Amino acid sequence: MKLTFNTSKDDLANYLYIQGDLIGDETGPKLVEVVSDAINDGAKTFVVDLSQVRYISSSGIGLLITMLTKMRNVGGEVYLTAPSEHVKKLLIITKLNNIFTVFDSVDEFKKKV
Repeated sequence: MKLTFNTSKDDLANYLYIQGDLIGDETGPKLVEVVSDAINDGAKTFVVDLSQVRYISSSGIGLLITMLTKMRNVGGEVYLTAPSEHVKKLLIITKLNNIFTVFDSVDEFKKKV
């Protein structure tokens, strides 16, 4: 399933809503560019909504780590929201659940921040 994405922002964070399979294809660099642009605009908090992601490959994991590294290099943070059961298992297996803060939904993130 081809990857598409939308972005938005509010007073709390910049949001990236991903739909499809996160496999690091030609859309991957565009996702990193979205984070880089947000950093250039002064963003410190980035939320990646995974509710519409079915599958993440090792390249997709690399993209998430690249986004996190870019944000942490400027004192920021990347949060993940609404991963499917399959994606949750992947985060646990790769121990990324210890690196990323994961919320059940964007609304939960907004309540807890």
